[in-house]
Amino acid sequence: MRYPFRHSVAETTPAGLSKTAEAAAATLPPLLVAAERVAATVAQGVHGRRRVGQGDTFWQFRRYQTGDAATQIDWRQSAKSQAAFVRENEWEAAQTVWLWTDGSASMRYASEREWPEKAERAAVLTLALAILLNRGGERVALLDRGIGPSAGRAVLGRIAVALAAAAVDERTANMPALALLPRHARLALIGDFLSPPAEVERVVRAFAGRGVRGHIVQVLDPAEETLPFRGRVRFRGLEGEGELLVGRTEALREDYLAILANHRAAISDIARSAGWTYAMHRTDRPPQAALLALHSALALAPGL
Repeated sequence: MRYPFRHSVAETTPAGLSKTAEAAAATLPPLLVAAERVAATVAQGVHGRRRVGQGDTFWQFRRYQTGDAATQIDWRQSAKSQAAFVRENEWEAAQTVWLWTDGSASMRYASEREWPEKAERAAVLTLALAILLNRGGERVALLDRGIGPSAGRAVLGRIAVALAAAAVDERTANMPALALLPRHARLALIGDFLSPPAEVERVVRAFAGRGVRGHIVQVLDPAEETLPFRGRVRFRGLEGEGELLVGRTEALREDYLAILANHRAAISDIARSAGWTYAMHRTDRPPQAALLALHSALALAPGL
């Protein structure tokens, strides 16, 4: 049994995987529509993240400070008062935010039909975040999917296609590869993070050691948080963990909840020690709150 546990899905043959991938590609418009809807709702509460720097677009006037060059003073604005004012322009050098979504087998789980699979919710959050960042003039890239930094509407379609393909590929790793990202880059990781904390810490420390600022969103199904099952239940691991037959599942609930709480605390501590942020999201809850929190965390990252 994987830590703390994983759930089962039907096995897929190569031929069936190909058909499923084609079917996933056919459902791409709904994914894009869903992400656009979530992003549109959140965008109403998100203020522009304009930054001071080199550019041609006027942002604001501020009082002259010691160290400012005399050439920065706007004499027309300064003539209106007794103080000298400096004209500031908006920083137009787009930043890149790297996105990663867990596409491993454990993400293909939903305990109730009315709730989405974790993979589906993670894909919507990732794509909606890309839409928000794109609208803000940021460049986005998809880690482990061959989509490099890019801006404009076209990259959103490529990200959507990649996410749809990852959702049906059970060979996907449950942690990102240790890519050499630019120093001080920003990275958003979205997955269930049910791997042992040591595996998560290894990846986080590697990225943080290169100056990468990261944000973790742990996506869980309600059943993974509450273990609501009763009686005789057979759990089958999806990633080679084997099977576990439990006679009275309710007898394990208290210990399981303690293990999960410790696991979540460990992931949160790993993020905090690296200067990253951590948030948990359940698939039975609206995605807007998780998206807003993630977008806000990115907005507060150094250099923005």
